[in-house]
Formats: sequence, structure tokens, C-alpha cells
Amino acid sequence: MNVPLVDLKAQYNSIKEEIRKEINDVLENTEFILGRKVENFEEKFADYCNKKYAVCVNSGTSALHLALVANGFKEGDEIITVPYTFVATVEAILYTGAKPVFVDIDESTYNIDPAKIERAITKKTKAILPVHLYGQPADMDVIVEIAEKYNLKIIEDACQAHGAEYKNKKVPVTDVGCFSFYPGKNLGAYGEGGCVVTNDEKIAEKIRFLRNHGQKRRYVHQYVGYNYRMTGFQGAVLGVKLKYLDRWTEMRKKNAALYNKMLGNTEVVIPKELDYVKHVYHLYVIRTDKRDDLQRYVNSKGIATG
Repeated sequence: MNVPLVDLKAQYNSIKEEIRKEINDVLENTEFILGRKVENFEEKFADYCNKKYAVCVNSGTSALHLALVANGFKEGDEIITVPYTFVATVEAILYTGAKPVFVDIDESTYNIDPAKIERAITKKTKAILPVHLYGQPADMDVIVEIAEKYNLKIIEDACQAHGAEYKNKKVPVTDVGCFSFYPGKNLGAYGEGGCVVTNDEKIAEKIRFLRNHGQKRRYVHQYVGYNYRMTGFQGAVLGVKLKYLDRWTEMRKKNAALYNKMLGNTEVVIPKELDYVKHVYHLYVIRTDKRDDLQRYVNSKGIATG
């Protein structure tokens, strides 16, 4: 028996008829770029995240980029983040011309170590970009305290943390957060997709312009923008899948608990879930000094690893 790392076909088969109906609606209405399916999903996802606005784009990378641009970061600015993340976090900073300043992680959670942030702050520091890696939120209370002390903005990279919670608050817990809907994510599109959620009306409005060539009304371009629009098909798919996200998350958490029980007495280091967060286990990550040997062994048994 083979165990794939991600089985998208099994998930699709469980919602196939709903998905096909929604995709057929897009075909019938020919709203292929943005449109009502995207708008409906934006409204539902903003509500899900307990935020006022959600603005969908074509990838999580684009979401991070536009969140930074809309906040006015530019060449010469410094933005604090982590070196242990997917490359898109750092790419988005570099796209603006700003400089990423790396602060190491807490090795028990894999998230930014708040105790190391202040020593990285300079006169050029404008923001902190924490990453909620693998689906577990960073320690946001301390990060917010530091940001307020030094008058810094916070942009949360929640691209792996759909539905995660910090002290009973869904991420992002601050005003701006970014999500990816890459197919393998907990809430994945059938292609690329991303979103910025925020309580800041001006940020949301700026991103709506920027994602669509700087225009709100066709051929009236107020900014130099980007072609970062979400397609109608992805809005349709995500609208269906959002209804099942919490159920799927609970299944992930049950599987993680089973792994913890079975691996608890072995030499590998299992994930540490903080007692004041809701970890959504985008990935279940273990540590071992014998990584390559272990990977070869489980792969020989038909079990895929990342």
C-alpha cells in the first residue's frame, strides 16, 4: 500500500458534485476573471477570519507582496522575518526593494523567537513579518508588544495556517494577514490562489486596485499595478471547500494526535503544540539526527515524505 504525502483525489471525490456544479456556473456565466464567485468567497472568508475585508489574488506570494506594497514599504526599509520559511516570504520583501532582516526561530515551535526580535531592530526597521509555520501561530502577544513599543507594523504570513487560532482568536490576530490557496494547503484551490484579509479599509481598497493593473473602473488606472487577479474557477472551488475546512482540520488534528501517541516513545522529536494555540497541522513535521536514513526507510515502505 502506498501512502502519498497529499491525496487531493480523495478529497475531490468527497465533494465532486458540488465542485462540478460551481465550475459549471462559472462556465455558464463566463465570469472567468474575478466576478461573483470570487466576491462571494471573499465575503465568506473575511467572516471566517473575523475580519472586515478579504481581497483575493492569484497566489500567496502575490498576497504577501501586495500587503507590503499597500503598507508603503520601499527601498531602504528593513522588515524583520525568519530564515526558516518558504522562500515566498522573503521574495515578497525583496520585490518591494526592502531588506529582509532575519531573526532565528524557537527550535521547539519553528516560529520566530520573540526574545530575539528587539536586538534586530534598527532605525530602518518598519515592520515585523512573522510566519505561522506548519499551521501553528507564532507568539503574537509578545510580537505585538514589541511592534507597539517601536511603532512597527505587523504583516502575518498565515499561508500555512488557515483556521489556526492564537488564544481563541483566528489568525491573523492583527490587522493584516496573508493566505495561500495552493492546492496542497488546508484550504486549497484547483490551481494557484491567495488572499489578504484585513480590518483596514484603506489597505483593502489599495490592494483591490493593485491586483487589477491599478484600476477599479476599467481602463482608468490610478496606480501602476499588477496582474494578480484570482480566476472565477478558483473562487468557485474555494467557496465549496471553505464549508468543509473546520471538519477537515479536526481530522488532521486527530491524525496528529495518533502520530504523537505512536511516535512518543521513539527517538524522533515530535511537534510541540502550545497549549494556548490551535495548531491546524498543514504539515506534521518531526526532527531526527538520522533524517536521510529515516526518509529512505519510510519511502521503502511506500510512505511519501516531504
